[in-house]
Amino acid sequence: MSAKRRSTGNETASDLCGVTLMNNQNGHAVAEIMARKDDVSVDHLPSMIRVDGRGTLVFDFDEITEELGTEFDQSDFEEIMSTHYGRMVHLDDKTILFAKPEDAAEYIDFDLQPVR
Repeated sequence: MSAKRRSTGNETASDLCGVTLMNNQNGHAVAEIMARKDDVSVDHLPSMIRVDGRGTLVFDFDEITEELGTEFDQSDFEEIMSTHYGRMVHLDDKTILFAKPEDAAEYIDFDLQPVR
């Protein structure tokens, strides 16, 4: 049995990627840092913080550590992030999200094949 894809009427790619952060002290600090970047929007909601980026979104742990004044690494990021959309790549010193999977291909050894 095959599943049918439900259409929303708009099949245009958004070129956006993003995360939902916990609405806590570290979540706020990370959101403030990200809000200063070009092509990034931050939306504070009652129980969470949305961080959306156009094309690519980079969470640089050295930058966040410097701003917080205390070590911030991958485990700290995973603790405050509840969801994400886009292709996510974890590196030792940062997490990168890509709106287009092909932009992440070099990091994840992902060979995209055309669909016919």
